[in-house]
Amino acid sequence: MKIPFKKKNTEKEALVKVLSKSNDYRHLHFTNEKTKVEFYLTFIASLTDEKIIHKEALPYLLHGELYHLDDVPELIPIAETEISTNAKDIENKLFNGNVLVQVVGNEEQLCFFSAQREVGRNIGIPEVEFSVIGPKEAFVESMKQNLNLVRKKIPVKELIIEELTIGKVSKTKVAIIYLEEITNQENVNTVRQRLQDIDIDGITDSSFIVQIISDNQNSPFPQILDTERPDRVTAGIIEGKVAIIVDGSPHALIGPTTLVELFSSFEDYFLNWIVSSFFRLIRLFAVTFSILVTPIYVATLSYHYELIPRDLLSALVASRRAIPFPPILEALFLELTIELLREAGARLPTKVGQTIGIVGGIVIGTASVEAGLTSNVLLIIIALAALASFTTPVYRMGNTIRLLRFPFLLFAELWGLVGIVLSFCIMLTHLIRLTSLGRPYLEPLYPPRGQDMKDALVRLSFKNQAKRPVFLRSKQPARLNERDAKQKQDIDE
Repeated sequence: MKIPFKKKNTEKEALVKVLSKSNDYRHLHFTNEKTKVEFYLTFIASLTDEKIIHKEALPYLLHGELYHLDDVPELIPIAETEISTNAKDIENKLFNGNVLVQVVGNEEQLCFFSAQREVGRNIGIPEVEFSVIGPKEAFVESMKQNLNLVRKKIPVKELIIEELTIGKVSKTKVAIIYLEEITNQENVNTVRQRLQDIDIDGITDSSFIVQIISDNQNSPFPQILDTERPDRVTAGIIEGKVAIIVDGSPHALIGPTTLVELFSSFEDYFLNWIVSSFFRLIRLFAVTFSILVTPIYVATLSYHYELIPRDLLSALVASRRAIPFPPILEALFLELTIELLREAGARLPTKVGQTIGIVGGIVIGTASVEAGLTSNVLLIIIALAALASFTTPVYRMGNTIRLLRFPFLLFAELWGLVGIVLSFCIMLTHLIRLTSLGRPYLEPLYPPRGQDMKDALVRLSFKNQAKRPVFLRSKQPARLNERDAKQKQDIDE
């Protein structure tokens, strides 16, 4: 049974008129058995947990000593209870899972208590940043659960969580997380200001935030690190960075970041520093190989075949004897084929996608060689380049690497090795000018900082990383007592 509000407030009346069109709107009338005081409960059924209403609120309101609305917070055993006289709070509170209580005869005074329905999946293992060693927890779509995961790992009072609401329609909650005693306030102010300046209808994922607050929105390079791992977020916060968690998104954001960090897997810190440094160097070599190997093949066969050893040249000539296309078309054909297979495998269901990727690659590759469309040498090169691109630990950076191969190919076809060097100089100039939340993106390579090189191309041991990164300008540069970290003599020595 729906009983309308008394028509004293035009705003409230207009709100009720709109809400009444929805089937999940509830406006119920009750009478207290002891005091005979009549009251209304108003809520959105799809957003509230009716078990909380019927078990933790309604019995106390019906059988308790309810005389005035001020008695409600003392009667019901719910901590999140608030009394207000502002009718503008009604819409915001109702659509955040709160229940509105009103006493008949005093409808101007409002009381809200929280009965939010928690709908979401359980915490699982990371799917994009999986690691063999280390924690197996991943963020989910609930911001409360994600904040809980961060709070558990940093249980200190200095951990500050600021909450904003972004989106004129979606009203998405966004949390800024940082350590007050460590994080540079300038970084916090930059993130806060950019988030507050967002004027958009809706935010459905943290990816929207990345694109809007990045320093250069026209750059293919990701300027903010996104991750699904709570341990990586907490490590970044402790280091002096600022984290952003968006309600409804299983990926958190960390900034400022650097180019080198985007090629670092968080599993590197769970392994011995020698092993992790070796893997990191392999990863950097694989990325370089993935970008340059196909353009070098095109440039060499088009302009610089005299650089190829005679034995290898004869094998290349034999493999391309029946190929009717120039090297650039041959390379583009295979590169686009690989991208089509990768995109099809990502969009199809998991089991079907795996089959398409494996079988499609084998069938198309073999058929193209037998049909004389491509050479078997280039097929091997393209396959190795695609395999090398998969070593990038950050998904967004992997997409950038896939994209960079095409302009390098174009410049290689136009000017050979000179074109490759020219395209590399253009990319390097762009990276030097790029910033992340106002901090240098290419640090510690440029500007060169020896202290930060200890965790850049290689990762030294923890006792050699006693200082936080210089580019973060943290309030507390030291994070480890170097004297305590030194090896001490055994008691018997």
